Amino acid sequence: MENNIYIDTGKLFKVLSDPVRLQIVDLVSCKEMCACEILEYLSITQSTLSHHMKVLKECGLVSSRKDATWMYYSLNADVVGNLKSQFDKITSDTSDCFCYTIKKECKNIK
Repeated sequence: MENNIYIDTGKLFKVLSDPVRLQIVDLVSCKEMCACEILEYLSITQSTLSHHMKVLKECGLVSSRKDATWMYYSLNADVVGNLKSQFDKITSDTSDCFCYTIKKECKNIK
């Protein structure tokens, strides 16, 4: 298994390690929402929301579109699906699993 899977997946998990960002992902997983709607459900300021949305957008988990003066956010299903798939690969016992590489190098691991 390539090391990139660990780097890329690790970056996404680092972004998701923040409870507020997890709440935002949960909110926009149901429907596209404008920033004002998201703020109704969270006890954060507009500037704090902007920071979290920037982080979520930079890693591709959230997409945005502007409509007049409002910014709308939605979950990027492709990135989420890929993250689920990568996590499944990491946590499954398969022939291309990293543990098999280790087993070949160290006969003590069973």
